[in-house]
Amino acid sequence: MLTLLRNARLYSPEPRGLCDLLIADSRIAAIAAAGETLATGPGINEIDLHGRRVVPGLVDPLVHFLGGGGEGGFGTRTAELTLDEALRSGVTTLVGALGTDALTRTPANLIGKARELAAGGLSTYAYTGSYQLPPVTLTGSVNGDIVFIPDFIGVGEVAISDHRGSQPSWQELARLASEARTAGMLAGKSGIVFVHVGDADTRLEPLRDVARNTAIPLSQFYPTHINRTSALFEDGLRFAREGGRIDFTTSTTPELLADGEVPAAEAVDRVRHARIDLSRVSLSSDANASLPRFDAQGRFVGLEPGRLSSLFDTLGECLDLGLPLEQALPCASTHAADTLGLHRKGRLAAGQDADLLVLSDDAWHIDEVWALGKCVHGGHGSRR
Repeated sequence: MLTLLRNARLYSPEPRGLCDLLIADSRIAAIAAAGETLATGPGINEIDLHGRRVVPGLVDPLVHFLGGGGEGGFGTRTAELTLDEALRSGVTTLVGALGTDALTRTPANLIGKARELAAGGLSTYAYTGSYQLPPVTLTGSVNGDIVFIPDFIGVGEVAISDHRGSQPSWQELARLASEARTAGMLAGKSGIVFVHVGDADTRLEPLRDVARNTAIPLSQFYPTHINRTSALFEDGLRFAREGGRIDFTTSTTPELLADGEVPAAEAVDRVRHARIDLSRVSLSSDANASLPRFDAQGRFVGLEPGRLSSLFDTLGECLDLGLPLEQALPCASTHAADTLGLHRKGRLAAGQDADLLVLSDDAWHIDEVWALGKCVHGGHGSRR
């Protein structure tokens, strides 16, 4: 099937001006300046976007497909992600993780849910393992999961500097990273180690210890929640300067902000002003995870669920802070895709997957979501 999107004000994420996009099945076949002849004929579905902005579909490196939580007992478990919520969010590529609970939620459940969402039109992947070491797996090993299960692209989210983690030594982290790295090479995947960072004073030091004592580079790790506290944020800037990549969480609560969390949009803006390469920064929603609150003794006092829509909302907040759209967009699309080795995601160009958002002219709002060449949410524009 051929679809021609005419008169799109294209951000690829670089601004391209007014363009026409030809979509063949699930991929972008060609892009040309508006008015140039790409294709014509009765079999082509032509849609005029009338100059509305078109941007890449968002790539979210941390989503809890199965829900999260449970730190306050079974009554505090958060709900699974629904397909309808996912389709409305603007996120077209999602990576699922287990998180704290790898007992009542399993890798098999995670893969099943990933494939349910994929059947609805989205692109889904997952991490094997969870907060704790040794990791829970589907085949019996991390390298087996990454090599033999197409959905698994790495391991995570492994917890460091957090009282809910298994307090791994740098030797255990190095062994895990080596296993994931080698498996990724064999399978043609990133083999990334996605890392949950808590608010303990050790912060990112366990990852630096691995790099100091082994041949494994900092770039093998992909730490998230770096905006959790001001101290961790500053350590994250140092980590980025040292050659690492960092990820900021877009879901938050007033209580977390009052406790010192740096709002994700502000964190991106501060990275820019610190003259750190923004390609080292990404955003994730932590959707459907619990955002728990603990007292000074570490006792659970409450939670709220993360929201997938917070990723798109944070991009709007970045624009409010003065970031150009072409600088903000990659933080929620291109940078995560590159880190995760998803080479057909995060950009709009010939040969890339046709994942895109059509935005409103008069507000920061999604009019349409296209995933793998199909409009999965919103209208279809003005047909010829």
